[in-house]
Formats: sequence, structure tokens, C-alpha cells
Amino acid sequence: MSDVTSELQDNGVAPASAVDTTVWRVGTVVSAERESTSGRSLTIDVPGWGGNLAGQHTDLRLTAPDGYQAVRSYSIASAGAGQRIELAIDEVPNGEVSPYLVEDVMVGDQLELRGPLGGWFVWRPEDTGPVQLIGGGSGIVPLISMIRSRAAANSAAPFRLLYSLRAPEDAFYRGELGRPAPGLDVTWLYTRRTPDDWPRPAARITAADLAAVTIPPSDNPMVFVCGPTGFVEAVADALVGLGHPAARVKTERFGGA
Repeated sequence: MSDVTSELQDNGVAPASAVDTTVWRVGTVVSAERESTSGRSLTIDVPGWGGNLAGQHTDLRLTAPDGYQAVRSYSIASAGAGQRIELAIDEVPNGEVSPYLVEDVMVGDQLELRGPLGGWFVWRPEDTGPVQLIGGGSGIVPLISMIRSRAAANSAAPFRLLYSLRAPEDAFYRGELGRPAPGLDVTWLYTRRTPDDWPRPAARITAADLAAVTIPPSDNPMVFVCGPTGFVEAVADALVGLGHPAARVKTERFGGA
């Protein structure tokens, strides 16, 4: 039994004997919501899906009429048991898959998925230590699953989120993140354009930003960083430079395809 399988059992998700994560399953889109100027969230009902841990991802496969197939990996915004999962996709210009998912997929359409996948970039409700989340753009998706999992478990683990965006309209889950939640602190950072009267000018994230608004190394937080490759590398290097042990800084990155 794999480590991921054990974790799924421990968190009330279907055991491995009932779930083969290598099998492609056909799911039906049950809702599609615009999240940002270039992003959209899809809720998909996937019979046989055994649930997932916060932070895991799925593979999604599209097949063209001529038989050509394209597979992409997407973080899962939902967590826990059940056969419905939520994905949030940011459109990649000239991409093969994301433009279709963001612009064309409709409720009732079917998509092929397999998973859940990944067992390292995950948060479990039994982890009670402080957690620092740092997301860039659509890198918020696995982090929102952790925030939702914490809320569902009534966890008292201290959470902080630093969310870096190009501009206000690029935010995913703005309404959800804007609602007060005990033990969750959210800081917004903008790199190209800020809201009116915003106290910090638009600029890329710096080590000084991290030192000012994230959980200090002395508190020994687990840190999860997700976003574009350059963003993740710069943030991870800065965190280690500030004194966070490299082993406590977990990263997940993505790029255009």
C-alpha cells in the first residue's frame, strides 16, 4: 500500500482497494464559474472517484475526433471524500487544453480524469502546526484546497496566505478569501497594478515582503509555495535565505505548454 493510499484512508477517503488512481474515469461537468479575467472553475462529478487530500492533483485528458490526445495535470481545489471534484484553470495563450476548458466546456460535457495524484505537496487535518501558504496567480488552487480542508475539519492550526497577483481582476476565489475566517490571515500583493489607494506599490515579491508578512522561521511553519516556475524559485530561495529549513519549504510549479 502506498503512502498516498494510507493517507487517503486515514482522512476518511475511499481506501486503495476501492480506487485505482491509474484508471481514466469519465466525469460530467456539473457547474462552470468564471473566476478571473482568464480563469474558470469547473465542478466535475466523477463516478468512482474516491476523494482526495488537500494539495493533490489530477490528470485530465482530451481526445480529438482524429484520435489525437492531450494530457495536462491540474491541481484540485476541493478536498475530502466524495466523487465531485473542483478544478480551476487559467487560460494559457495558444495552449492546447486550457483555452477549451476556460472558454468552451459547458455543463453536461464529459471529461476524462485519473487520480488523485501526488502525496508530498499535501496538508492533512491532523497536522496542527502553523502553515504558511504562498501562491502566485492560479497557484492558489492547491492552497485553497488546504484552506477548505482546514475549515471542514475545524482545525485550529494557524494559517497565513500570501497571494501574489498581477492585478486585482486576476484573483481566483476573491470572495471566498475575503470572508473572515478564524486563524486564517490573508495578504494580497500585486505585481503590475493595484487597487485604488493600495498601500504597497505594484512590484514583484521581495525577501522584505516575505519577512514582513509571513510566519517567521522561529515558529517552524510548514510552507507551501505554488505558482509559475520563476515565482516559486525566487520565493523558495528567499525563504531559505530568511532562515526557513529547505525541508520545510514544499513547492509546486507550473508553466505554459
